[in-house]
Amino acid sequence: MQDQVEETHNSNDIADLQIIADAGRLLAFDPGTKLWGSAVSDATCSVVSPINAIPSTNWKNLLSSIKELVARYDAVAVVIGLPLESDGSEGDMSRYARRCAEKLRLSIEIPVYLQDERVTTYEARRRLWLRGKKSKLEKSAVDSEAAAVILGDFLDRLTSANR
Repeated sequence: MQDQVEETHNSNDIADLQIIADAGRLLAFDPGTKLWGSAVSDATCSVVSPINAIPSTNWKNLLSSIKELVARYDAVAVVIGLPLESDGSEGDMSRYARRCAEKLRLSIEIPVYLQDERVTTYEARRRLWLRGKKSKLEKSAVDSEAAAVILGDFLDRLTSANR
């Protein structure tokens, strides 16, 4: 499946993706109305790890949590999952993700990208199941594992864009 990727960012375009990959850690989020799954890469962008999901109670608290993660991990970019429909069209959650990405772009000093996240929840559940977490498939673990899938897909895109 070809990645359908839309971007929203401060001043970078797709040509600047190599700079991001060489510069440090990336954060990714799987947006939801109650929880945002989250993941981080290592500084070389070769390893992705899920981290604790953050509650989405209101924009102010969510933004504060995201800014705290950006500072804690010294992130150089943020990737937001874009939940497209199976046919590539946009629904309510896609529009929600776009609005959040735009508000985030206006609130932080690093680039914000959108990454297609179709079927990431299924992949996240599969990965957790394969690691023996069958009885611990709580929503926050699945959401953060989905964010790790989103970030992995974005890093694959970085590799492809810079060949």
